Amino acid sequence: MRAMLLQQPRTPLVSAELPEPQPGRGEVRIDVHACGVCRTDLHVVDGELEHASLPVIPGHEIVGRVAALGRDVRALDIGQRVGVGWLGSTDGTCPYCRMGRENLCDRPLFTGYTRNGGYAAAVVADARFAFPLSEQGSDASLAPLLCAGLIGWRALGLAGEALRLGLYGFGAAAHILAQVARWQGRSVFAFTRRGDSRTQEFARSLGAVWAGASEDAPPEPLDAAIIFAPVGDLVPLALKAVRKGGRVVCAGIHMSDIPALPYRLLWEERELLSVANLTRKDGADFLKLAPQIGIATRTTPYPLDRANEALADLRAGRFEGAAVLLP
Repeated sequence: MRAMLLQQPRTPLVSAELPEPQPGRGEVRIDVHACGVCRTDLHVVDGELEHASLPVIPGHEIVGRVAALGRDVRALDIGQRVGVGWLGSTDGTCPYCRMGRENLCDRPLFTGYTRNGGYAAAVVADARFAFPLSEQGSDASLAPLLCAGLIGWRALGLAGEALRLGLYGFGAAAHILAQVARWQGRSVFAFTRRGDSRTQEFARSLGAVWAGASEDAPPEPLDAAIIFAPVGDLVPLALKAVRKGGRVVCAGIHMSDIPALPYRLLWEERELLSVANLTRKDGADFLKLAPQIGIATRTTPYPLDRANEALADLRAGRFEGAAVLLP
């Protein structure tokens, strides 16, 4: 099968012809129809996530069809449409799994990082972590929901019942979450790089009531803010923007160092939280709700062999929404 392989960090992906993977016990082989290009993929490729199982096939926003069943797989059928996200498997026995917090599992595997992912014609996945998908929507439109959508959904839950919600970094995750938040009746405030009028206008087109630079104060205090951009300097800015008792949620898997900040920004019971991965319940809940919301993802398609170009365009911010590879 064709695949794009990361052999060493900070090097371009290499096109390779590999043997078609065979599912083991409890696994399925999926013919990949679309795979989103996530900022986490950049962190893997750039070596900012240091423990990749190299060589590895990146990609964890996978939509495809079940092509083969491993032994003891009974919940999925050949030909069924499924999605696969970042959390590839958990041990099910560690203290976090036993308390219902499998996103914090001590011995997890992550798709496209410690097990092969979807920058390929096919992928083998743990059947327990493959989400059944309806036939509604195109493969490309659904792919960004498998991480950008899911991590945004978990971050929104941690933000609480915030009516005035700030989103710092308006990329793939924020453009999905803005639609969810508006559907829930929240007011969305979008923060971008200074001078990025194109992205600010994109945010307004999705219902944001205000869009401006990250350094600017919103027109009214926020109840909560979610930071998607991997920039630690945004943390004190977001804390400054939220009201007393407000929350700031850091939604990325990697972030540059957070600078020293005066205690007054955290005082008055403001909270600073992080999001780590997601649970299967997060995925099932969000993917069930997404068709009701009518989320419209903005996607830019790339053929599989242009994965390096897609990553470079993501790094440079050359598109709105999400990039999607089409094997």
